[in-house]
Amino acid sequence: MATSAIPGRQLPVRPETGGRITEGYVTPTPDRLPQKVAVPPRRVIPIVFLPGIMGSNLRLSAQRQRELGKDNNIAWRPDRSGEASALLIATPAQRQMQLDHTQTEVDVYAPDSPTGDTEESPEKRHDNVEVELTYPLALRNATLLLTDDPPTVRPRRTKEQKARERGWGEVFFDSYGELLQLCERRLHSAFSGGRLLSWWKNIVGVDPSAWQAHPGSNLQPLQEEELRQALHDCWFPVHAMGYNWLKSNRQSGISVAQRINKLISQYKSWGFECEKVIIVTHSMGGLVARALIHPDMGNLQHKVLGVVHGVMPAIGAAAAYKRMRCGFEDSGANIPAKVLGNFGNEVTAVLGNSPGGLELLPSEAYGNHWLLVTHKGQEQIRLPQEGDPYKEIYKLRNPWYRLFNESWINPAGMSARDSSIENTHDLLMQAKAFHAEILHTYHPNTYAHYGAGLNNPAWHRVTWDVGNETAFNANIKDLQILADNRQGSLRVIDPARPKPPGMPTPWLGVRLQPARDPGDQTVPAHSADQQLSSGMLKGVFRQTGYEHQDSYKDEAVLHCTLYSLVRIIQTMSWSK
Repeated sequence: MATSAIPGRQLPVRPETGGRITEGYVTPTPDRLPQKVAVPPRRVIPIVFLPGIMGSNLRLSAQRQRELGKDNNIAWRPDRSGEASALLIATPAQRQMQLDHTQTEVDVYAPDSPTGDTEESPEKRHDNVEVELTYPLALRNATLLLTDDPPTVRPRRTKEQKARERGWGEVFFDSYGELLQLCERRLHSAFSGGRLLSWWKNIVGVDPSAWQAHPGSNLQPLQEEELRQALHDCWFPVHAMGYNWLKSNRQSGISVAQRINKLISQYKSWGFECEKVIIVTHSMGGLVARALIHPDMGNLQHKVLGVVHGVMPAIGAAAAYKRMRCGFEDSGANIPAKVLGNFGNEVTAVLGNSPGGLELLPSEAYGNHWLLVTHKGQEQIRLPQEGDPYKEIYKLRNPWYRLFNESWINPAGMSARDSSIENTHDLLMQAKAFHAEILHTYHPNTYAHYGAGLNNPAWHRVTWDVGNETAFNANIKDLQILADNRQGSLRVIDPARPKPPGMPTPWLGVRLQPARDPGDQTVPAHSADQQLSSGMLKGVFRQTGYEHQDSYKDEAVLHCTLYSLVRIIQTMSWSK
């Protein structure tokens, strides 16, 4: 963007005035420094970020808050250490009650946002947003960006307040704050005095293979003049839009599409030209983005210029099966995973009743033979066999390797219809339909990046290994669970084997095997690669070196994301 060469104190302009109205102030007579105002760009392309599962902050209905006896209405806010600690020790019943898709909504920021706590303001609730932005230039539209208003402005707003108004407090800021701030800063400060700023040399002139671009994408280095033309005379405000990740991604796509329509209308009402947005996603957010552009869901493809998908489980992830059976693995700093549950019954109480959670299971497109049972190194069971994991795995009620322990579904004893194995089976059928509908739904201007290495192995296949007792000759399918530690260790018995008189029931040990396949600890490359094999994307980066939740803290991810954004911006054709 252009800078102002005229000396003086720049007066603020506000987006809601279209940047055409400002306010001056009186200074002492000896002060001869002029006051100036710069008219900002008229054209706007908002960047809209959609987080992953557990990445949107949720609040409870007033009724559920009363039922739980909570002092506030926080349902999910991993940035808030006290709330995260409380959920860490919560019972499965409490988790089911607190993370109920029918009693939660996105915890949005607004002056009248309910907090359920008379002593907590919306400002305090959203204090997870700590903006550390600095702009290296005296930009002509600096006061449209996330900077503190000058002291003379009334009412004066801080950069954090402006960021909250853009939805930054709706998302898990510890995971996504770096990405949001990087896009906000770098897309508005690429040149100084006509010369390229040094940071952009990380991208301009760099072969995309440096960020592990797939050769088949045939991506070319970005040239300086291309960047100059793409960013010229346009504003790229960065917004975040949370969604209720417990609900179906179909519903989330419809809801986010409605919010984007309102956002575009808002910028137009302020006097800007705003025709399209760019979507950037993380994980489940990619499924939401595909739903929001689907003609029978959000139907917003004509208002989306392009999409950047990060670590999307394009056709599901076998880790969803593993975690509902055995809990989330203890993955160090991954706070959301720890909070949702280290034990299978804790996770099932939430995701087993969650339309969105069930949509993360491997879909039919995932293929056959991803659930294995081995004994003495030999595969004894390989499922699915007929391409339908819903019938062959998820809806099974008796085999010990089934997905659901029915006693884990409804620990809170809620309405049988809303929380029962039958209800869960209904939700599974909805998940099956959703995946079939979006299978070939990609925006024509899409880029993607994801983990595809073995340094952070994921579960493409989930393997149960039955102990090596030499006398064992039972039918493995007929074994029954004697004990389950809820973290992947079982004791099973052969019901056809007689119990020796005066002796304990003989049992076999079964253990779930660790992840061994390429991926990012959560999404296997097998699923993410569906984007590549679809042949529908403009660019794909198959990368290594990062864990799923923290992918947007990786330097290569951040650089290829900015590269992709510029390539998408280049395609904009304004109607006037």
